[in-house]
Amino acid sequence: MLLQLFHAPEAEFHTGWFVESLATQVLVLFIIRTAGNPLRSRPSRPLTLTALAVVAVGCLLPWTPAAGPLGLVPLPWAYFLFLGVACASYLVLVEVVKRRLIRRLLPTAPGGREFQPATAA
Repeated sequence: MLLQLFHAPEAEFHTGWFVESLATQVLVLFIIRTAGNPLRSRPSRPLTLTALAVVAVGCLLPWTPAAGPLGLVPLPWAYFLFLGVACASYLVLVEVVKRRLIRRLLPTAPGGREFQPATAA
C-alpha cells in the first residue's frame, strides 16, 4: 500500500513500515492476552495506557527532533486512515486464528467438558 497507493519514497516507506509494525505488534497484546473475547475481557488500566502511549509516541515520532537521527520523515495524513484499517484488519485476523487454534488445541477441558475460555465478569 505504501508503494502502490502512496507512492512512498524510501524514507517514507521505512517510516510507514515502522509506525504500522509498532502499532500492530503493540495492539495485538489486547487479542493474545486472553483466551476469551478481548472485547469482554477488559485489560488493566496500566496495560491499556502504556500500550496506547507507545502507539501514540510511534505515530508522533516522525514530527519530533528525534526523527532525523532515526531516519524517519513525516507521513501524509491519509496514511493514518490506512493505518487504522490495516490495524483493525490485522487484529480481527489474529482473533480468528486465535479462536481456531484454541478450538483445535484445547477441544475439551479436563473431565471431558467442552473448553470454555475464562471471561471477566
